[in-house]
Amino acid sequence: MGTKQRYASAIKAWPAEERPRERLLAHGPSALTTAELLAILLRTGTGGQSAVELARGLLEKAGGLRELDRKGADELQEAKGLGLAKITQLKAALELGRRLLAEEKKVLGAVTSSKEVYEWLRPQMQGLTKEIFQVLLLNGSNEVLENVTASEGSLTESPVYLRDLANLANRHGAAALIVAHNHPSGNPRPSSTDRSLTEELVVMGRLLKIGVLDHVIIGDGRYFSFADEGLIEQYGAAFDGRRTR
Repeated sequence: MGTKQRYASAIKAWPAEERPRERLLAHGPSALTTAELLAILLRTGTGGQSAVELARGLLEKAGGLRELDRKGADELQEAKGLGLAKITQLKAALELGRRLLAEEKKVLGAVTSSKEVYEWLRPQMQGLTKEIFQVLLLNGSNEVLENVTASEGSLTESPVYLRDLANLANRHGAAALIVAHNHPSGNPRPSSTDRSLTEELVVMGRLLKIGVLDHVIIGDGRYFSFADEGLIEQYGAAFDGRRTR
């Protein structure tokens, strides 16, 4: 007798710790795969497929979430198991994501202080259990062109490469940048690694004519700014002094 195949079952029959909705509530949305998040929107599967399997198939066929977003309702209706109700839910969710991103970019506008950077990034970075290294790419008026995650994990485990930051700045036509990362301990006091990296960033900026305006470390309800402490200016002056000798 051949090996028994496991038939696809409804998600409600899965163990609670495997169901997308329960996992989202227990661990947060970032713990779910794109297919699982999409399955929550779809709610039900079809024809022996669970909602997760349906979502995974849609993503694979489309070539990813971005390509799925580009498809019109008529194209989406060609997929088995996608009716108008599911399509409208999907389109509405994707549009909300776009509007949120647009609002976030409008909120900061031109950066004028470290406090603005802190207030803008704090909701995204405070309370995380791992370090996230963010780069704000700015135009000549110090308006944010893009906010990019350059690294996840501690700077020793997942180092930030200066050439990658330089490439990011060039790719977006940035005139200046501000970097920021969080300290999961809640204490924003800079480590020796933080200080070394910041000095290297300032030197890179001087060489490539990209302004490095600040490095903000986000802690629990407080922050540290290299610019406010005069260290950005100090590192730049030290480099300029070495060049003129």
